Amino acid sequence: MKIVFHGGNAANFRSGFEALTGPHHQIVDVSDTLDQPGERAHFESADVIVGIRLGASDPLPLKLRLYQAPAAGTDAIDPARLPPGALLCNAFGHENAIAEYVMAALLLRHVPLADADARLRRGDWAYWAGRPGALRSELGQQTIGLLGYGHIGKAIGARAKAFGMRVSVANRSPVSLSAAVDESCGLDALAPFMGSADAIIVSLPLNAATTGIVDAAALAAMRPDAVIVNVGRGPVIDEAALFAALSERRIGGAIIDTWYRYPNAAEPETLPAALPFETLPNLVMTPHMSGWTDGTVRRRQETMAENIRRLDEGRELLNIVR
Repeated sequence: MKIVFHGGNAANFRSGFEALTGPHHQIVDVSDTLDQPGERAHFESADVIVGIRLGASDPLPLKLRLYQAPAAGTDAIDPARLPPGALLCNAFGHENAIAEYVMAALLLRHVPLADADARLRRGDWAYWAGRPGALRSELGQQTIGLLGYGHIGKAIGARAKAFGMRVSVANRSPVSLSAAVDESCGLDALAPFMGSADAIIVSLPLNAATTGIVDAAALAAMRPDAVIVNVGRGPVIDEAALFAALSERRIGGAIIDTWYRYPNAAEPETLPAALPFETLPNLVMTPHMSGWTDGTVRRRQETMAENIRRLDEGRELLNIVR
């Protein structure tokens, strides 16, 4: 089969791919713009495309059997441009990395290592055990609210339980109570859910039903000292409502990894939103990094290679989106 890696994002998963798929496939690398000699022809004749975007500006992959996204999100891939019978699959493998990011971010709110270090270097023993005002809170005494209980939510919940946290879940499909879940509800009960936890973790995918689902009313239902963490997609949380809640200090804070605006060819360095989130002291900002580890790349490569083996052998594929 001809396997085409399309663009810079797919290139992250290219190294060593022959060792996973075997030598009998043709693997071709093409640019995002498909403007180099022969690239459009390779794209149009591919059996498998690895990429994250298929839109009106891209040629039609007329022979395609599998469009394999090397990520969970497929919202930039237009299924209408796939030929009849072609499958669209995604890849996960990022849940362990994202869960570690979330727990690290939450722990730092209870264990202020950086501030303690900076102070002691100045001779300031502010956090010394026994000193008045030095008592800290504990993560294990809190409730975590998981808005979305897919791969990411389950991985975060397992680690939260290891710290002794209570776990509350809001999910589109029902989630049964168990040793892993103390309380659950549907997305139609968002207000009580938002008020049920000290930390709300958003890991919902972006679609018509979830865009802006965390709106001003949802944020107003949060506890005044609670924190919200977004590792799903930026627009799941309404941008203006989040900025207002933080700037007016109606919630305890936020940790945001997924955003409203991203770098592009015209603006390779850009602030991540139209509103000035960078001015807010009660916000931790990171550049969509939570799932990006060597482990994530390796696990996604293995999923993609397994799907190519299954396609070659006529077996059912993993993670079929369409």
